[in-house]
Amino acid sequence: MTSYLIKNARILGGEPQDLRLSDGVIAEIGAGLAAAEGETVVEAEGLVALPGLVDLHTHLREPGREDAETVATGTRAAARGGYTAVHAMANTFPVADTAGVVEQVWRLGRESGYCDVQPVGAVTVGLEGKQLAELGAMADSAATVRVFSDDGKCVDDAVIMRRALEYVKAFGGVIAQHAQEPRLTEGAQMNEGTVSGELGLAGWPAVAEESIIARDVLLAAHVGSRLHVCHVSTAGSVEIIRWAKSKGWDVTAEVTPHHLLLTDELVRSYDPVFKVNPPLRTEADVIALREALADGTIDAVATDHAPHPSEDKDCEWAAAAMGMVGLETALSVVQQTMVDTGLMGWHEVAERMSYRPAAIGGLAGHGRPVSVGEPANLVLVDPAYRGTVNPDAFASRSRNTPYRGRELPGRVVATFLRGTATVLDGALV
Repeated sequence: MTSYLIKNARILGGEPQDLRLSDGVIAEIGAGLAAAEGETVVEAEGLVALPGLVDLHTHLREPGREDAETVATGTRAAARGGYTAVHAMANTFPVADTAGVVEQVWRLGRESGYCDVQPVGAVTVGLEGKQLAELGAMADSAATVRVFSDDGKCVDDAVIMRRALEYVKAFGGVIAQHAQEPRLTEGAQMNEGTVSGELGLAGWPAVAEESIIARDVLLAAHVGSRLHVCHVSTAGSVEIIRWAKSKGWDVTAEVTPHHLLLTDELVRSYDPVFKVNPPLRTEADVIALREALADGTIDAVATDHAPHPSEDKDCEWAAAAMGMVGLETALSVVQQTMVDTGLMGWHEVAERMSYRPAAIGGLAGHGRPVSVGEPANLVLVDPAYRGTVNPDAFASRSRNTPYRGRELPGRVVATFLRGTATVLDGALV
């Protein structure tokens, strides 16, 4: 295994220090460390060192939609974005609702070598919301699944949701809910509000998200189980989650980078790249989400990386698929919206993009402090960099980013997975 000496990195934005990575761990931290024979030196002056990022919400599409993404291409995109672990969502073909499918995804992740892949199991058979999937078998499988979600669809049946919350208590699991009341969003195309009225597009009301979250935090409290709320997008949702946390209930939540930056005003272009689930909301919602992430009401940033082939996006708005790729731009968007605005420092970025996601997902070896003896899962980022997003250079197989041509700050210079470089000088190793 190659040993690395990282020179003059600013750990969590602090004073410059040297880090020696050897045998998969951080072997030494100090000033003026001398390179050992055969050691690779990485000059990191001006770079911030963070723990490897952990994504709670990634769509890798394999098995079934390898035209959009594969585990191999998705994990390369993750490494380019500074991630050392991702949670692969269950809405594949076939659905990841059995031990066999989650083990297949887990093994593909191990073979890729670019980041760890932790499968998310489906809550219900076929994501149909009618019958619980093999939660126990997936938990006991080689993939040791601990997060379960029907993401893409809501577990809208209260009885099924209660049973799922009760079931996962036995092994410390968590139900990650896609909060969308289906009856309130039939035919919905974008956020319900002024813009949808002016454009004549069917609206997606905030209450469709908020009503499910309100029900589910009450259910989680009733059965004493863990609930995680996926891709929170409205100011009202923030208030419900804040209230649930004030009660001491075991509720966590995530926000996507695109909901921290983009608003429904962009839909005026009718460009389907801005069509996403949940939809882009208002400026007031964006401000509330940023404040909630800063104060810890929202625990984590999760990409909801949702790759689609061009034919599913390069069409009229109504026919287009919902979703955006996000792994390779997430850290830059968080820097722009949270760090450069003064709402958070790099310590908080590490908390929201590494420590907390790893804890919520139960990932050992990830989300660990940057200190001696810890696994050498690290990312070096250049916060002074400014560049224009060019999706044609993405490692992802898909190009459906809302940031094409937009200038974003920050650049991942290097990523290390257990002491092995997966990215150096911004390029895949």
